[in-house]
Parts: sequence; structure tokens; C-alpha cells
Amino acid sequence: MPEGSPVIYLSPSGREFDQGEAARLAALPGMILFAGRYEGVDQRVVDLGVDEEISIGDYVLSGGEAPAMVLIEGIVRLLPGVLGNPESTRTESFQGGILEGPQYTRPAIFRGSEVPEVLRSGDHAAVERWRSEKAREVTRQRRPDLKES
Repeated sequence: MPEGSPVIYLSPSGREFDQGEAARLAALPGMILFAGRYEGVDQRVVDLGVDEEISIGDYVLSGGEAPAMVLIEGIVRLLPGVLGNPESTRTESFQGGILEGPQYTRPAIFRGSEVPEVLRSGDHAAVERWRSEKAREVTRQRRPDLKES
């Protein structure tokens, strides 16, 4: 394992994993994920060999395998070359402290519901303004606890 690679224990008592943590961990040279089972692991092992503890939320699972997969998914997609378009992560939820707005695809009309006209207009500036406005609206409605940065 490369030097500077921490041992991370997946634990409900750890620091909460969020998008900022994913970005921080993606910048590391590597890491070792340590997953307990049922009641966790002996505290002496944690004290002697763990650099940090991370939690994926305020709930308890039977093991750390699923949290490890969550970390891997959240981190790997931020590594260069993993996503087809590196700009994809720029407008996702939690970038800039807000949620992403609604997404639409083809067909233009589905079961009587239409894709908003502005998204079909070809006016890139208008589309960007609409997406920004909708992202703020969704955030205010669903996650008012988030603070836009």
C-alpha cells in the first residue's frame, strides 16, 4: 500500500461520510478499509491499527461490507478517468452545497408529461439558468439544512 494510505474502520461512531469526505479520500494515494461484523471489532485493534473511523449514517448494520461498498462507489467515481466526462461531477448533488435539479430524457412527452420547453430550446445559457433555479428550489423543498456555498 502506498505511503500515506490510512486504515479506515467503518463504524457508526465515525465521522460521517459525505461528498466532501469522498473528495478528500479520492485525493489520497490509497487506503485500507476495515469492516467489522455484528458488534464490530476488539477496541485494541482499533486503537493499535486504525487511523480514522468513518460512518455512512446514523443507523447500524450487521457488518461493514455495505458501508465499504458505499465508500468505494463514492470515492472511485471522483478519480480521473473513471467517468466518461470529468465535468459530470461539477453539477451533481452536494456540489456547491445544493441538490441537483430534476433530470429529463427522451421522449419529449411521456404519459402526457412534457420535458420543459427551455431544455429543448437549444439556448445553453437559459438551460443553465433553469437548472440552477430548479436545483435551488429542490434544495429548499427537500433539504433546507444544506447551505449553498
